[in-house]
Amino acid sequence: VQLQASGGGVVQAGASLRLSCVVSGRPFDDYAMAWFRQAPGKEREFVAAINWYGDKPYYEDVAKGRFTVSRDNAKSTLYLQMNSLKPEDTAVYLCAARTIWDYSPAYANKYPYWGPGTLVTVSS
Repeated sequence: VQLQASGGGVVQAGASLRLSCVVSGRPFDDYAMAWFRQAPGKEREFVAAINWYGDKPYYEDVAKGRFTVSRDNAKSTLYLQMNSLKPEDTAVYLCAARTIWDYSPAYANKYPYWGPGTLVTVSS
């Protein structure tokens, strides 16, 4: 399976971006999906996850109220709508996939499939 994220860019604080992650190689609805991010010099951080059907989103505290994770199974695409961006949101955003869904989706080592990431830079 291949994952390709896009949609990153340079924006000012308060702006919005929508990231996309296209999955190919296997049926998209085989996978529960997640977004992580990694800022320079920092560890990879969980952002949000969603189950196969898209009806169970799960968010890290940093994302609650500002970010929305969704998926379109017909388009094999995962999304992350990010609003009210802050400079501390600056990071490479990575999408990840796994075939299992449980109620602890925040651990990176649970995801065997990763895309190369897309850079989001938020200026103050």
